[in-house]
Amino acid sequence: MTSNTSNQKIAIFYGSTTCYTEMAAEKIQSALQALTGSNIDLHDIKDTNLSKTEDYDTIIFGISTWDFGELQEDWESTWDDIKTMSLANKTVALFGLGDQLGYADWFQDALGMLHDEVLALDCNIVGYWPTDGYEYIASKALTEDNAFFVGLSLDDENQFDQSDERISQWCQQIVEEWS
Repeated sequence: MTSNTSNQKIAIFYGSTTCYTEMAAEKIQSALQALTGSNIDLHDIKDTNLSKTEDYDTIIFGISTWDFGELQEDWESTWDDIKTMSLANKTVALFGLGDQLGYADWFQDALGMLHDEVLALDCNIVGYWPTDGYEYIASKALTEDNAFFVGLSLDDENQFDQSDERISQWCQQIVEEWS
């Protein structure tokens, strides 16, 4: 299945402390390349300034939630740079990693915080993901009706066996939403 994304420049920007978000980004990159036939660039924000997003038409951001709803360290150190990104009229999708059982009151909070920052930049956000199949108490990453997360939500701590299938389904979903 190829889509009309072949002429778009697509990139994934992520921050990763323990390599789980990086591994998810690599799986998403591989799945999207297979689906679209396009090259998908991968950028660790520890090494790449967020201003590099200007070079792309479609951008995927990856973030993990730490402890009690805190940002991953690379995102925390570049947080003020988000407001300076030029995302108007670009397509954006987000994915996040969190621990729904150990931190049930803060599941995917960083994903929600990133969504709110990016939404203010006049971009088209795709890839909302259903909340079915998760067990948590609260999250800042929910749509208003609480039926969806604002991006793909992965829990490699408690549901690692579901991550590959969720990534596959989500990548198919966002490619369809791009079309």
